[in-house]
Amino acid sequence: MGSESSPNLPILHFSDEDLKPGTDSWLLACKNVRQALEEYGCFIVEYDNFPLELHNQVFSLLEELFDLPTETKMKNRYEKPLNGYIGQIPKLPLHESMGIDNATTLDATQFFTNLMWPRGNDRFCEYIFKYAKVAAELDQMVTRMIFESYGVKKYYDAYIDTTTYLLRLLKNRAARGNEPNLAFVSHTDKSFTTILHQNQINALEVDTRDGNRINVDFSSPSSFVVIAGDALMAWSNDRVLSPSHQVVMSGKTDRYSMGLFAFNNGTIQVPEELVAEEHPLKYKAFEHLGLLRFYRTDEGYKSKCPIKAYCGV
Repeated sequence: MGSESSPNLPILHFSDEDLKPGTDSWLLACKNVRQALEEYGCFIVEYDNFPLELHNQVFSLLEELFDLPTETKMKNRYEKPLNGYIGQIPKLPLHESMGIDNATTLDATQFFTNLMWPRGNDRFCEYIFKYAKVAAELDQMVTRMIFESYGVKKYYDAYIDTTTYLLRLLKNRAARGNEPNLAFVSHTDKSFTTILHQNQINALEVDTRDGNRINVDFSSPSSFVVIAGDALMAWSNDRVLSPSHQVVMSGKTDRYSMGLFAFNNGTIQVPEELVAEEHPLKYKAFEHLGLLRFYRTDEGYKSKCPIKAYCGV
């Protein structure tokens, strides 16, 4: 699919009957996932398992969250870089976001909820936790498809066992007056994989390998975007693209979205099966959280490709 004829990313439909490992439809889905990630570094999933009610609840809760006073939101802090509150940035006035580290554990979501609402907010905790579990389920399915399509399924369990999820809750407000409409700068994700979901407001733009830019339309309540991060690009020995993407607002409606980022707590290395004469090793084994810390240094921040600067051969 060339970007000329297709102004959007590949769209894959995941329904229950497709998703039984070993079936023909599963194997086809594995192949489609791999092709999309090699060509675009991302794709849209129409995910039938996602309840509309959960979508609606989550977005009404995000509005409630971002309506809290700034000083409350700024209590969201973590030791890990890039995990807590980001906002009030003069050059990016439209962006505000918070993070729940380890979001697929009830304790972590409860901790975040109590920080924001000291008197409790059971509805927020319940639905955001439910959402994180559904998004992680989707992530693990896609990740398994990636490992299987490269013939390295045997490493999948060990990878998942050492992976945790950061859920970022994001608000990009509509630009006012002559404010710049850039809501978030062009970047690649530092995760292994990212699962994005949003309300009906489109603003995500993804750069293609040939230098074009796709305005991503995933405004249906069952649509998710899967993005390959730098760690997956390295793991795949540069077969998969970690695409640059940015957020540009248009129109008068605020955009709310959620990004579930998979981070591995161990060491990531290129499977030996993905190294060959025509595919020489491009990356040394690396600590995933070390990549995050490196990215926060001057050298990491200024490098054209942080992952190559960090652990390239």
